[in-house]
Amino acid sequence: KTSYTMSTNSFHSRFKHLLPITAEEQELLDLYSTLRQFEKQSALAKAEAAKAKLDAANQEFQREKSIDTTSSTTRIGAGDHDTRASVKDELRMPVTTGSSTHEKHPRKRNTKGSNDGRNEDFDDDDDSSSDNDDDRHVPSADDLTDTDDEEKEASRRNEAKIAQLRKERDLAIQRRDEEEAPVRAEEELRKKLLEGDGDAVDITDFGPSLKKKRLESENGKERKQTSLISNMSYASTPPHEFSKSLSLTKIAGKQLFPTSTVGKLEDMVWSPPENPTSPEDRCLELELDGFDAAKAAMGGGNNTVAIKFSAPSESSRFSINIADPDNDNYDSVLFHFNPRQFEKGGQVVINDKQSGMWGQGLNVPLSTLPLMFGEASCTLIIQMNGDGFDAFVNGYHCARLEHRTPLPPKAKSLVLQFPSTDDYVKRESWTVYKVWWGYKPSMASKDLSHIPGYNSHNFVHEKKLFVSGLTKIYAQSEIDLRRAELERAFYKYGGKQGVTVICPPNSTFAFVEVETEKTADLALREMSTKYRLNRARRSRHEALLEQRAVAEAEAKGVKNETSEWD
Repeated sequence: KTSYTMSTNSFHSRFKHLLPITAEEQELLDLYSTLRQFEKQSALAKAEAAKAKLDAANQEFQREKSIDTTSSTTRIGAGDHDTRASVKDELRMPVTTGSSTHEKHPRKRNTKGSNDGRNEDFDDDDDSSSDNDDDRHVPSADDLTDTDDEEKEASRRNEAKIAQLRKERDLAIQRRDEEEAPVRAEEELRKKLLEGDGDAVDITDFGPSLKKKRLESENGKERKQTSLISNMSYASTPPHEFSKSLSLTKIAGKQLFPTSTVGKLEDMVWSPPENPTSPEDRCLELELDGFDAAKAAMGGGNNTVAIKFSAPSESSRFSINIADPDNDNYDSVLFHFNPRQFEKGGQVVINDKQSGMWGQGLNVPLSTLPLMFGEASCTLIIQMNGDGFDAFVNGYHCARLEHRTPLPPKAKSLVLQFPSTDDYVKRESWTVYKVWWGYKPSMASKDLSHIPGYNSHNFVHEKKLFVSGLTKIYAQSEIDLRRAELERAFYKYGGKQGVTVICPPNSTFAFVEVETEKTADLALREMSTKYRLNRARRSRHEALLEQRAVAEAEAKGVKNETSEWD
C-alpha cells in the first residue's frame, strides 16, 4: 500500500509534465490518502491499548508483591492459626507489671500477681470497657505451658526428621562406596603392577587369580622388576616383513630381494629412480629360477611370487611384469599388474603384451579391493598354475589372468620386472621392501565364479586386425572419415566384398576384418610400417557364440565365411 500512497501535491509537482489527471484518478488518490490516515489512527489506537495493558499488568504485579511482603512480615512461629491469633491478641494487651509489649514472648513473663493487678485496673473502668475486657481472652499459666510443650514437640519432630535424612544420606554414600570399591581395588592393583612393585599380590575377587611373584636370581637376591608393558610382545608385523601366517619360509622358497639383510633399512629397499628415461632405466629385475609349467599346472614346484610394498597416498600408479627371458626388451609380457589410483575412479589393469602390443586389459575397480595406496604396507602375491595367473592383495583374490601365451614347456627361469616408468615415461611411485619366490599351496577357493577374469580366456581372431595408435575421434563425421580411410588402405585384402571396418566413438583404435586368415597375415606384414597392427582377440563367450552360429549354419546347409564380432 505504501508504494502507491502519495499526496496529490507531490504527485502534481513530480509529474506535471505528464497528461492531466482525470477525475477518477483524483478520486482514487484521495481514497489512498484517507486510507493512510485511517491506518495511522489504527496504529496509534493499538499502541495505546498495548500501553494500557502493560500498565494494568504492572499495577497487578505491584499489588501482589505488597500483599506477599505484608503476609511475610506478619507470619510468626510455626504454630496453627488459633495460636498465632492468641499471641497477636496478647501482644495488643496493656501490661502493668514490668513487662514490655515489645518483647518477643511477653506471656512468659506474666505471673498470677500481674494478672490480678490487670483485673483490678479493668474493674475501675466504665461498663463498656468492662464488657470488652470480659470478652477478651486472657491466657492462663496452663495455656502458656501447653503452648511451650507444643513448640518443643514440633522442634523434636523437626530434629528427628533431620536426623533421619542424614541417616539415609550416610547409607546412600556407604552403598555407593561399596559398589565402587572393586573398581578402586582393581585400579590400585593395576597401578602396583605397572609400577613394578616387588610384593606378591593375589586377587580372588576379580575372576582368575592373578599373582605377581618376586623374581630372584640364583644367589637368592631380588632382581629388578620390569613393568608388564615393557615385557609385552607385539603381534603386529613390521611394514617390511611378511606375516608369519603366510608361511613364506626359507624351506619352501627363498628371498630374492633384498639380497643382504645387513645394513640400514633405507639401503635395503627399492623405489623408482629420479628422472628415468624409460621403463627399463635402472629398473629392478629379479630372476624367477626353477619354474616348471608342468609342475605348476599340477600344483607343485615354484609357483608363487610374494611382494611386500607400500605406495604413498599421492602415488598415481605402479606396476610389475612377469616375462619370458626372451622378451625382446619387454615387448612380450606374460603378466602385467598395474594399479592406477586416479584413472576412471581408480582401477587395477591386468594384461599381457605380445610383439609390443598390449592385449585386451582386465580392469578391476579399486573400490572392490583392499587399500593399496596410502597404507603402511601391503602384500601382493602372484600364483601361477595351469589356468593362469592369480593375483592376491592382502590375502584377497582380486583377479585371474588366464594364459594368453603358452608357458615354456620345459623348466625355465622367468623374469620379474619392476619398471621405473610407464609407456609414456611417467615415473612410478612406490617402495618395494621384500620379494619372495618359492612354493605355496594354491590360495584360490573352489568357487571362482565371482573372480574377475575367470573363464574369460581370449582367442585370437583369424581374420580380424586390431589397429591402434590412432588419433582420438568424437563426432560422427570423424568416424566416417576414419572408416573411409581404413577401407581405402586395406581394400586389396578384403576380396570382392571389401573389408569391414569398425571405428568405436571416443577411441584411438579400430577393427579391420579381411577376407581370409592368409590375407590377414599378409596385411600384418605389409601394413605394419604404416599402422600399428595386431591380431584382434575375442573372449571365450564370443568364441562359443561364433561356434554355435557356425554349427547352426552347417545344419541348415549355409556356409558362413565371416562372423560378426565387435
